[in-house]
Amino acid sequence: MSNKVGTVLFDRKQLEERAREIGQQITEDYKDSDKEVIFIGILRGAVMWMTDVLKNVELECSIDFMACSSYGSSTKSSGVVKINKDLDSDIKDKHVIIVEDIVDSGITLNYLKSYLANHEPASIRICSLLNKASGRRCDIEADYVGFEVDDLFIVGYGLDYDQKYRNLPYISYLND
Repeated sequence: MSNKVGTVLFDRKQLEERAREIGQQITEDYKDSDKEVIFIGILRGAVMWMTDVLKNVELECSIDFMACSSYGSSTKSSGVVKINKDLDSDIKDKHVIIVEDIVDSGITLNYLKSYLANHEPASIRICSLLNKASGRRCDIEADYVGFEVDDLFIVGYGLDYDQKYRNLPYISYLND
């Protein structure tokens, strides 16, 4: 695509297989619950991952979306979280699964988890495509993780740099 994009870290087959495994695990974890499960996708990066995971969840569930940012057009988090689109659904007494593209600094997810907790859900869990533990600035971990990644700026499969590269059908990174 571009010499700005590095080699493939995770291909389409690996992404689909991991989404299947996580979808099955979520099904198992909530199959006996009498409360609704709602998936909250964090726009825009999590859309592809959320879609693939949901295809493998065998539960009655609903979805909603939020949009927030702490990056802008930079490759480093600003540390300030801005909610650009809030929930349309009531999450009180529901099991919430936040679906995120990557847990990096943890700032955004830490903020969102606290924000959503104020809406009195039955539980909150995090399902992230990627985990970049080396970038963590907050004490937060995802409950469901697709893959671990090194300290690279990841693009593809929904993840972007300045709104570019989301359409790659695989996970890669930006070259320096």
